[in-house]
Amino acid sequence: MTKQTWTAAVSALLFVALAAVVSLTPVPFVSWSAGTTVNLFEPVDGQSRVEIQGVPTHATTGQLRLTTVSVTRADSQLTLPEALLSYWLSSREVLPRDAVYPPGIGVDEIRVRDVRMMDDSQSAAVAAALRAAGEKVVEYPMVTAISNGSPADGRLEPGDFVLKVNKQTVRTIADVRDAINKSAVGEAVVFDILRDRQALAPTMITVGSHANPSQPVVGIELAIGYSYAPRVAFRISPDIGGPSAGLIFALAVYDMVAPGDLLAGRSVAGTGTIAGDGTVGSIGGIQEKIAGAETAGATVFLVPAANCPDVLGLATSMRLVRVATLSEAIAALEDLKDPALAGNVRGCS
Repeated sequence: MTKQTWTAAVSALLFVALAAVVSLTPVPFVSWSAGTTVNLFEPVDGQSRVEIQGVPTHATTGQLRLTTVSVTRADSQLTLPEALLSYWLSSREVLPRDAVYPPGIGVDEIRVRDVRMMDDSQSAAVAAALRAAGEKVVEYPMVTAISNGSPADGRLEPGDFVLKVNKQTVRTIADVRDAINKSAVGEAVVFDILRDRQALAPTMITVGSHANPSQPVVGIELAIGYSYAPRVAFRISPDIGGPSAGLIFALAVYDMVAPGDLLAGRSVAGTGTIAGDGTVGSIGGIQEKIAGAETAGATVFLVPAANCPDVLGLATSMRLVRVATLSEAIAALEDLKDPALAGNVRGCS
């Protein structure tokens, strides 16, 4: 073997080895692509995906599709070739990993976060839908988390509605904090709560805050919760998390509770977070969700108003409808049933 041949062979081997290392080395990116859709009006294992008790319900027709994004899992890594392929393909998107999975948060924490956001989304969706259907909904400060070993540990539970603190009626999170602050560190406070519709009055002894030892705390986190007469349950795969299905959950509950037939046999998809007052918020992966809905055969797609700039110029066979609130989504779906009114339904262009 000549010197030139030996050099060429070694160079080729080094190139192959380097290429193999590069192709297997993880890069700090994740890939988004079109995910599956879930028809909330299609039974699963013989049971309804949306079950409502305690209020009359009505039959529905058509399909109401929750949309998802297929994303690189938190416990997986994207290699350079995979990242480049996702970047070049029009149906995919590449994002910095830190933008999707905050650094310093473990896989289990991410899963707990996603489940919590899904639960919060469903609660807000039910409240917004019942309000839109004319049902009574009451807001209360609600316990969402309890610190281990805190005064509230074993006395309060996530989901408890707080009605009073030391006999003082509370209606907001600030009211609860103000009522606790009226006690000194080491004094007893009594919470009047509703748990599973049962009235309870647990007592706990305040301790000093870690940040300010003179400030009394009981070790709870609070958010606004919603109380209503109907019982609503969603049967959704635990693999689906996050808040982006709020609008579709709300429409499912509304269509089942309100008289009439909102979908009228159509296949409708959409996305968007939702607040208890019906406000629809923006989400990520809108183009991927539109692609997934189109593949599933949807003819109408509800786009959060804040996401409209993300779909300008996007080619799709579906009717894209801009919505900023649940009431706008309901009105648009009603108008689209009437050819005389369909032209007035606002899109994103």
